[in-house]
Amino acid sequence: MIYFQSDYVEGCHPKILEKMAETNLEQTPGYGNDDYCAGAREKIRKACGREEVDVHFLVGGTQTNATVIASILKAHQGVISADTGHIACHETGAVEAAGHKVLTLPSKDGTITAEQVAAYCEAHAASTSREHMVQPGMVYISFPTESGTLYSKEQLTSLYAACQKYGLPLYVDGARLGYGLAGSRNDLTLPDIARLCDVFYIGGTKCGALFGEAVVIARESLKKDFRYIMKQHGGMLAKGRLLGIQFDVLFEDDLYEKICKNAVDAALKIRGALEDKGIPLYVSSWTNQQFPILTQAQMQYFSEHAAFEIWEPIDEKNTAVRFCTSWATTGENVQSLVELIRNMPI
Repeated sequence: MIYFQSDYVEGCHPKILEKMAETNLEQTPGYGNDDYCAGAREKIRKACGREEVDVHFLVGGTQTNATVIASILKAHQGVISADTGHIACHETGAVEAAGHKVLTLPSKDGTITAEQVAAYCEAHAASTSREHMVQPGMVYISFPTESGTLYSKEQLTSLYAACQKYGLPLYVDGARLGYGLAGSRNDLTLPDIARLCDVFYIGGTKCGALFGEAVVIARESLKKDFRYIMKQHGGMLAKGRLLGIQFDVLFEDDLYEKICKNAVDAALKIRGALEDKGIPLYVSSWTNQQFPILTQAQMQYFSEHAAFEIWEPIDEKNTAVRFCTSWATTGENVQSLVELIRNMPI
């Protein structure tokens, strides 16, 4: 069996394990106040091209989203998101459990537009019942989206301008940020991301780390007291150096960028095989997630040889599924899947 159902089925990059073993018996201060975390912060600031940003390390994506959003919103406010956004669909209502409504906008490909945000804010402001409604307090997007699609520099620039116009902080969920930046049709850089939003995070869990996400706060007014919110949400890891060591390694010699490109290259080989076979794609993704539409017979064929994820029913006969590569996907497994696709019954 070959596994393509997610990008966190493996552990971590061997260099991280080596560094953890090497430093295992060192004694360091806790809660991220160690030299490894300090070194990782400096490397991330340099990679972002912004020395003034704050960098904080948390354990996982859902915890990070809930913590960041809680740190920004007032009690009467909610967060604007695509209706397919991770916080709206795949976090068991974590944001809403903390008292903040997710305000969803319709999306065909996982992205939302500046025009949609502006229309939502204008409609709220014009409503005579607005004080009886949740006030939009920030905007959430992910890069790449849940569907593996990307925002262009032009789209993100326009969206951020709309957010600034209406006083809404823009937050970018970067659980798969490395795969988005490595996307073959991406025109954004990490410094672009750092410049075109107020807060974002660099995903480690899905991108080579055992666990961990690095929150980068660019807007000055959002920096104050963030560690209080981290602690309140269980995000201040006592052995914080375990997070710092991982990001210190990932941001040494462009390792993060290199291993994420491996995943995208592998995914595009799979995409090419699907297209050559005439298999339709649910969405056009140029990142590490590919979404072919399969018949029931084709799904059964694959299930005997490869693990994948059921994504969404299309109709009574067809279903969108996901094949997901990772930083550690081997060429041998990719070739095995390509051969399965070539031999698949139509």
